[in-house]
Amino acid sequence: MGILAWILLGLLAGIIAKFLMPGKDPGGIIVTILIGIAGGLLGGWLGKVIFGVDSIDGFFELSTWIAAIVGSLILLGVYRLFARNR
Repeated sequence: MGILAWILLGLLAGIIAKFLMPGKDPGGIIVTILIGIAGGLLGGWLGKVIFGVDSIDGFFELSTWIAAIVGSLILLGVYRLFARNR
């Protein structure tokens, strides 16, 4: 996938993760995009390590979206823990 596809996927995965974990977070749309992009990478890596599958196949693959959303949820939870402790 190209860099623009990763940014778009990250934006959408971050928005979906924010929808699934509502609440007040410091940061704005830029933080959401960065968490989404990093979450997609984390989700793909975890899918490969834990389940032995290549979960980052293509933009329109369901496994790519699930990996990105799960990774974004994990990172959003970690971000909230650290942001709350400051």
